[in-house]
Amino acid sequence: MIRQKIREILEEIGNAELVTVTKSRSIEEIIEAIEAGARIIGENRVDEARKKYGMLKDCLKKYNVGYHFIGHLQSNKVNKAVGFFDLIQSVDSVKLAEKINKRAEELEIVQDILVQVNIGEEEQKYGVPPGEVSSFIGSLSGLGNIRIKGLMCIAPYSENPEDARPYFSRMKKIYRTFDFEYLSMGMTNDYRIALEEGSNMVRIGTAIFGERKY
Repeated sequence: MIRQKIREILEEIGNAELVTVTKSRSIEEIIEAIEAGARIIGENRVDEARKKYGMLKDCLKKYNVGYHFIGHLQSNKVNKAVGFFDLIQSVDSVKLAEKINKRAEELEIVQDILVQVNIGEEEQKYGVPPGEVSSFIGSLSGLGNIRIKGLMCIAPYSENPEDARPYFSRMKKIYRTFDFEYLSMGMTNDYRIALEEGSNMVRIGTAIFGERKY
């Protein structure tokens, strides 16, 4: 099933990038996904990702698979995340960006990041408010050891994927004001709408693996 789903989604999304979300998935499931064509793995928890990496590194290297962090990055996990993940998709505060930059400087690397936008302006969600994205990005301009590769968002959840459209449309407008590579938006429930609205990176787990087993 995993192989078939990966192939179907890769064909469906065309030139967009697929981030295969592997939170709580087994090593066997992840390897099957990679062998089927998954080329970016997305993890939500730093410690879980590092633990899995020891068992996945040969497979990741063989297929040249990227490793992305897509969850909320806590300050006390920054040192473990920087230099380990190819892309940190969830930078949502100047303080966090500064910590990432400091650690990257210590490691003598440049860490690629995405800025997370709270496109629905929901109190319970992380992210930069839509109206503050430009000033937020400007405030990071002096941080020489991070490289902003694009924007990421999570649309407010709804049973009807169509409800996400105005949020994705607004994200695309914000994205167009910059010269960034990635617009990461769309998950299992709403990725088709996200693609229609201009996403070039979708984050999908359940549609590939089935409902999560905790």
